[in-house]
Amino acid sequence: MIDLTCNVAGVHFKNPIVMASGTFGFGKEYGALYDINRLGGISGKGLTLHPKAGNDGVRVAETASGMLNSVGLENPGVEAFLREECTRWEKLDLARIVNLGGNTIQEYVEGARLIDEDAARRNRAGSKAVDMIELNISCPNVKAGGMAYGIKTEVARDVVRQVREATTLPLVVKLSPNAEDITGMAVMCQEEGADGVSLINTFSAMKIDIHKRRSVFNNLYAGLSGPAIKPIALRMVHQVCKAVTIPVMGMGGISSAEDIIEFIMAGASVVQVGTYNFVNLRAGEQLVADLEDFMRKESIASLDEIRGIL
Repeated sequence: MIDLTCNVAGVHFKNPIVMASGTFGFGKEYGALYDINRLGGISGKGLTLHPKAGNDGVRVAETASGMLNSVGLENPGVEAFLREECTRWEKLDLARIVNLGGNTIQEYVEGARLIDEDAARRNRAGSKAVDMIELNISCPNVKAGGMAYGIKTEVARDVVRQVREATTLPLVVKLSPNAEDITGMAVMCQEEGADGVSLINTFSAMKIDIHKRRSVFNNLYAGLSGPAIKPIALRMVHQVCKAVTIPVMGMGGISSAEDIIEFIMAGASVVQVGTYNFVNLRAGEQLVADLEDFMRKESIASLDEIRGIL
């Protein structure tokens, strides 16, 4: 028997494969293609307190071994999500993670409070739609000239501390590879009561249209993801796993069972799959089957046997 089960902050995952925020919507569209309940979990499309229309112009561009995105967190807002999506999330048999962003600390805190209140109400009614909050600190801090909260550790500390106080739900903080000190950032999250960290988010990158002689994106820079970033992501996950005792969700360019195994060996509790969902619309069910097959061939009975062996 192959045991794929994992646990992050008391939340059960039937396997380590979680679909990354911004690449899977809220699961409805992919659910029409295969049974997404085979997954370990999903991190929903990034939410902000108020609805956002997203960025104008080109939003996605292909690059060597990856893609660039400048979507701009287009989303319906926290209240619309709780009202319109959570009834469907209640019926899912997997770990359900809300990815929460914001442009001010007050937006983060109010969003977390609303999610927490809704979770408590559903719990009293005997149901559940949200298992965990994933705090996206790569959002621009409008009060600091647009610099992302996740760049400087002490700036991020206030966000993590205040959101931690605003919710009793398990809290995982999503770290940016553009941070000045990603290991120090992870340690700070642990100090402030986070139940885990997830990493990495996209790298700040660029693509130029040489015919129009301008950036492809209206915002000039965009986020790089895909296989091109995997070796760097793996290194960062390994460093963070060595520095903290809280669980780590690893991500960055994962597109095979072998990639998943690498991240687990580096210390990750579970992994998140993003860009590969655009390459293979059935990525989730394929990766679950391939992971089981790999473990069977390698005589690995449980992921605990290999987790963090480096």
